[in-house]
Amino acid sequence: MTMSREPGTWFKSSWSADHADCVEVRLGVAVGVRDTKDRAGGQLAVSGSAWRALLTEVVRD
Repeated sequence: MTMSREPGTWFKSSWSADHADCVEVRLGVAVGVRDTKDRAGGQLAVSGSAWRALLTEVVRD
């Protein structure tokens, strides 16, 4: 999986439909994750290594 996004920019998966339940991701020193429908509701921040581990598990299944 290749992610070529500007660090610090929130983006939504291209697999997400316009009205589907989904999350947005922001790449940087820490990876930010937030609910697209509740952007003001807060965010989860994880390390880059934790994010890579999650993606590895998701892609593997």
